[in-house]
Amino acid sequence: MKDLKKVTQLVLSGALVFGMFPFTANTSQAAVTSFKDVPTSHWAKASIDAAVAKGYFKGYSDGTFKPGATVTRAEFAALLARVSKGTLETELANEFQDLTGHWSETEVNRAVSLGFLKTSDYPNGFKPGTALTREEMAKWLSSGLAAQDEDYKQALKDTENTLVPVAEYYKGGLKKAAYPYVSVVLGTGLMGGYPDGTFGPGKTTTRAEAAVILSRYEQVQKSKATSYRDLNEMREVGLTGTNLTSATPFVYSKYENANYLNSFDLITEKPFSLRNNLGEMIVHRMIIADAPTASTVKNMYGKMFIDKDFDRFIDEDRYMVFMEVTVTPNGNNLSNLALANSTGYRLTSGAASNFTSGAIKKYGIINLPRVDYVKSGFFKKGVSKRYWMAQSINRYRSEDVTLNGSSIRVGNSLTSFYIPN
Repeated sequence: MKDLKKVTQLVLSGALVFGMFPFTANTSQAAVTSFKDVPTSHWAKASIDAAVAKGYFKGYSDGTFKPGATVTRAEFAALLARVSKGTLETELANEFQDLTGHWSETEVNRAVSLGFLKTSDYPNGFKPGTALTREEMAKWLSSGLAAQDEDYKQALKDTENTLVPVAEYYKGGLKKAAYPYVSVVLGTGLMGGYPDGTFGPGKTTTRAEAAVILSRYEQVQKSKATSYRDLNEMREVGLTGTNLTSATPFVYSKYENANYLNSFDLITEKPFSLRNNLGEMIVHRMIIADAPTASTVKNMYGKMFIDKDFDRFIDEDRYMVFMEVTVTPNGNNLSNLALANSTGYRLTSGAASNFTSGAIKKYGIINLPRVDYVKSGFFKKGVSKRYWMAQSINRYRSEDVTLNGSSIRVGNSLTSFYIPN
């Protein structure tokens, strides 16, 4: 009950982990249930009532719903089997020996057939009474969508190497194998992170939270993967290293007389020399934050960098651009001014690129600090330093593709982009 009160307080304060999601059940359905431990003021009451009315959940004989009780593997598999509109991939079979005679046997087998879970993930038995982790939940939900729709299946492939906007990505605690599953549930809004930026892969879920997730799944399974902006951005980052074309109206130009577009992945992961023999740089990613102000961050990636403590001026007519690079100095003299002039291209230079915020601390991001690099020891001879720096590009008008502000060259490779007239 203490944990339930804590969740409720987070919801009421706006720090929402599993926020309210519009539910399509009619009011007569939602009104038929009444549980003495789910008062009218309960944050998940609408979703609980609707889920029970539709037969997904059942209450207990003592008139309670137990909204704070932990959901088990068997319970959530059964819930997914009930809510899914998908068709069976295989004939129902007894998938797990430890489910023989168990109340959930038929529904777990149905969940397997619908593609939510794989028997190979549980070689030592399903263990139906085990509390379901959030990592498992993310995998089941994403796999179920992928089994129904080829584009969700492609989304899982596209996000295998993406930047996942959760604290565990940089701080540790999120397996690489989980990147695509967490990306899909975050990108579609099926699941969310906690106020501290974490996803909590090893944490469990309550019955109240599961009811809300079911209501979300009902909506998402009827929607196209491409209808979710955040998921589109994660897919593009996974494929090219940037969310440029999914977050902005910018498009790529063609390089001279070539018949291909200058996509960002042409310049990523390619070491190139800095001017004046200062060292070497590798460009990894370029993330666009759609944030007219520090308090109106419109995309999930933007929230990794910008919050009320962001110390760079935000021009509402420009997008903030965050570049992730690795620099390996040839000496101990890589100063602020030297770095600013080391590449010849504004977006990869250190010119006015340092920044800080509360968000980067939350997500464990290493940023180019507001210090003298020589005196601080941020750069050291022969030591590779991977970090993020900030720049901006015009939000509304096309930038001349010949200007440094919208192009980056690495060796013989060039990427350039502009807003079409």
